[in-house]
Amino acid sequence: LLVLVSEAGEDAKRREAASTVELAGIAASRGVYRGQARVVTPPADFGRLVQGGVLVAPMTAPAYNVVRPLLGAVVTDTGGVLSHAAIVAREYRIPAVVATGTATTIVTDGCVVTVDGDRGLVTIEG
Repeated sequence: LLVLVSEAGEDAKRREAASTVELAGIAASRGVYRGQARVVTPPADFGRLVQGGVLVAPMTAPAYNVVRPLLGAVVTDTGGVLSHAAIVAREYRIPAVVATGTATTIVTDGCVVTVDGDRGLVTIEG
């Protein structure tokens, strides 16, 4: 019986590993956060953001500052440690990974992601 439970546990781990995707970028603001992703390309989409959500955007600009208090983390396609997204994320003490290159095309709106701002990794679940 213990062997079956162990094998079932191993199968679950293999399925979980197969259903996750990792994106690498630049670690821009420390911390790890897991939440629901919202892919926002124009500021007109701000209304779709929810408290604690993860903003996934091509880049950010001062217009994005109005939604910062809602966010649990930030992920961008472009940027660097001195980009707007990185600086503001550090000011708000929320994890950020920038320069992923493809986050807005790979992350599905509403999926669960883990943003590791310490290592510069975004894990997409599901």
